[in-house]
Amino acid sequence: MEETTGLLEKIRHHDQVAIALNENCAIPLPDDVMRILRQPHRLSFYYFQYLEKGNATFKTDLEDFTIHDGELAFGLPNQVFTKLPYDKDMQQYALSFDDNTLRLLPGTYAFLLNPFGAHTISFDEAARQRVKNLFAGLFQLLHSKGKQKKSEVILAHLHTLLTEFNTAYFEQYHSHEPQVNPRLSKYIAFKLAVEEELAEQHDVQSIAGKLALTSGTLYGIVKEYAGVSPKEWITNRLMLEAQRKLQYGNMSVKELAYDLGFSDPGYFSRLFKKNTGKSVSRYLSDLRDLSRN
Repeated sequence: MEETTGLLEKIRHHDQVAIALNENCAIPLPDDVMRILRQPHRLSFYYFQYLEKGNATFKTDLEDFTIHDGELAFGLPNQVFTKLPYDKDMQQYALSFDDNTLRLLPGTYAFLLNPFGAHTISFDEAARQRVKNLFAGLFQLLHSKGKQKKSEVILAHLHTLLTEFNTAYFEQYHSHEPQVNPRLSKYIAFKLAVEEELAEQHDVQSIAGKLALTSGTLYGIVKEYAGVSPKEWITNRLMLEAQRKLQYGNMSVKELAYDLGFSDPGYFSRLFKKNTGKSVSRYLSDLRDLSRN
């Protein structure tokens, strides 16, 4: 697996704002950047690809998914992301920015915490046209000749674009905005609390306390939105991370267990088999078989 730390600095399109936006692959990327992006890579920034016409397939969180006309694929920091081969002549936009840029924006965009575990966003006909126009306008601002546009102008356009994404995400996956749905807001906060220190052996009661909830209330919220208990959600998230590391790295069972915060590699191995249906050795063997096909 390739790491992308520092990659955005190589391709950014504004001196003050860490942002890159390409239209129909018009801006050539350096060879060393392309080498990384052709392989499975762990994102260190936010990535979006909007497809105006055509279809493209991606892989993230060990799942393949395809977008079509007027759809958006997105990847978030720390996800392992792979863009599978596709026709570069398709009409599309590729946008990247980092957390520092996000902190400069005036809004909050709860979809970036991805409470529903989605990889794509669809838009209605009117929203498609707005999104296309916003991408085109931002691309023009970033790549116009002469003096660079002020960062305030760039950030204003990015804010509007992310607001469109945020609205479409919650319209597609849930009928209520998180800002007016306290339970969904708490679920997002739970996910964030786990993600911030993934390798910690999280105590559900402690997390509930941090969120000003009882353990029972937290259980009900996570069960409502994820279909599992908080403890099961945390375990599933750790096992996903274990599969990522096994698929894209070269670690022993003991190293992997310790890296994920388990003090007992034997317990980790049993948990992995219970969660995935395979032992670690069988999982690795199956991966090798797939790579030969």
